[in-house]
Amino acid sequence: MPDGNQPKLIIFSQHGMSDTNRTMNYLAHQVAPLHSHIVAPNLGFIQTHFEIESLILKVERSAAQAFELYSDIPARIIATSLGGVIWVEVLSRHQEWWSKIESLVLLGSPIGGADLARIIDPFGWGIGIAKHLGKNRRPLAEQITAVVPTLVVAGNIGSDGLVTTESTKLKHAHFVCLDGVSHPDLRFDPKVVGAIQEFWSKTRKPLPPPKATLTLELIEHFRSVPGITDANSQDFCHAKTVFSFADGTSICTWKNIFGVDHVFITNGNGECEYAGFVGWVDSAGMKKAISQATKSY
Repeated sequence: MPDGNQPKLIIFSQHGMSDTNRTMNYLAHQVAPLHSHIVAPNLGFIQTHFEIESLILKVERSAAQAFELYSDIPARIIATSLGGVIWVEVLSRHQEWWSKIESLVLLGSPIGGADLARIIDPFGWGIGIAKHLGKNRRPLAEQITAVVPTLVVAGNIGSDGLVTTESTKLKHAHFVCLDGVSHPDLRFDPKVVGAIQEFWSKTRKPLPPPKATLTLELIEHFRSVPGITDANSQDFCHAKTVFSFADGTSICTWKNIFGVDHVFITNGNGECEYAGFVGWVDSAGMKKAISQATKSY
């Protein structure tokens, strides 16, 4: 390394649930430029199934140590699944670090809330890590992505097998969906390596907010419903239209065999743009939101 082993870049690489740092450490070495200092904390395979706060603090400490050691060196972050959720929490607590971050790469991170977690813990009673993964952190994350250039990588279309594509999407973030890549494969698939390298190949800026449309307004409206979680758009085939607007945008609903209410927003071409569901305790709020939408928009 130049200048007495002084690195030029810090790479934070964070694993997710039911994992250790081995694979994410390897991914970091695959994509890291020369003379990079790699930080890949091992949170513990078992520990990732319980409380999130101790995990946040461990990542926070490792980042603080790296920034103290190399105070004048920029950093890039790669995080998969739960690791991305943790980094959103860490960065939301340390806005002073944002100027140091050249890019944030989130691999299959359910920032909008993991539907599987809500299924495991539908009432938010606190069943292990599920109570944390089911939380919608989009408001926190989109403050960060408005400032820090961000790449979101999702596997497959609709869902990667564990996390819905919709729950990974963020305003201001560049988005890549890799068909045929499962959730676990996001840690090492060559397509992911290529996507990260391509994103890092040139200077990036946060994307401007999308142009306002009725579809986007409706999505924001339903995302504000208490207890709503992004759902799998593949279930849209079961839905029935309950209201259509003049431009063809429609609100569709479906109740699954467990009595869980789903809502879908389609564009003027009948394509599903958003899918969400609420647990039983929030069904009344969903019905109210549908009524408000048909009257207000």
